[in-house]
Amino acid sequence: MTQIITCLAEISHRYDVVLCDLWGCLHNGRAPFADAVRALQDFKATGGTVVLLTNAPRPRAAVAEQLEKIGVPTDCWDIIVTSGDSARAAMFEGVVGEKVYFIGYEKDLTFFEPLRIIADSVAISRVPLDGATGIVCTGPRDPYADPAVNRPDFLYAKQKGLKLLCANPDIVVDFGDRRQICAGALAALYTEMGGESLYFGKPHPPIYDLARRRLAALGKLSPDGRILAIGDGIKTDIAGAMGEDIDALFITGGLAAEETKTTLQPDEAALNTYLEREKYDPMYSIGFLR
Repeated sequence: MTQIITCLAEISHRYDVVLCDLWGCLHNGRAPFADAVRALQDFKATGGTVVLLTNAPRPRAAVAEQLEKIGVPTDCWDIIVTSGDSARAAMFEGVVGEKVYFIGYEKDLTFFEPLRIIADSVAISRVPLDGATGIVCTGPRDPYADPAVNRPDFLYAKQKGLKLLCANPDIVVDFGDRRQICAGALAALYTEMGGESLYFGKPHPPIYDLARRRLAALGKLSPDGRILAIGDGIKTDIAGAMGEDIDALFITGGLAAEETKTTLQPDEAALNTYLEREKYDPMYSIGFLR
């Protein structure tokens, strides 16, 4: 059964590395959470390493720019690892072919910037659906629209046998006080319709492999037992951590705030009911990162 804690410092001495989610944990898309920033700064002050592990479909440099823009200080993290980086590497290795149909925002076109680390990378071009060898989805064109608006395109794509590369496995995210649909919702629909979706962010192994490689490059790679994952997504952050056999701290005041009856802290009975229903058992839980 999960242990409800009062602050990260209560358990941080057990860990060398924190893999911290962004949306719902460190910020809400508009502004950082001051207590969360302070908790990560304190962890770093004791010698800990903070990896911001995010399902953002953009390169890490673009995420760093966004964090700076909304006021997240650089001294609360060491490195950023994104679903976008992991998915981009796969795209340039040719997993969906050379001609791709793009679904996403204009701002996510950085996804297609060349990756120098891939030897013999595929030359990718964006084309209409009827000329595509695969689909790249970084998110819906309208984050408030029902994913079902994509059914006609997805039916055609499925009949052609196109694979869909999902650059962000999240189903939803809270932007300020509004909930938005993410690429994961479209990928789930495509799979439900009989298409094949490829995932590279949490909870899937490629993003954790990338995180370990970047930690190793810093000389900061630690045994799994000394790594703590922090996140508010039960089917992404927590499922991913459990799949990697690392401890997890579940932030209940994010996506599951209503189900866990979280104000400052979750209601214990509601939390346990929710975790039992979802079939996940994080090592620790807390209302908000602090």
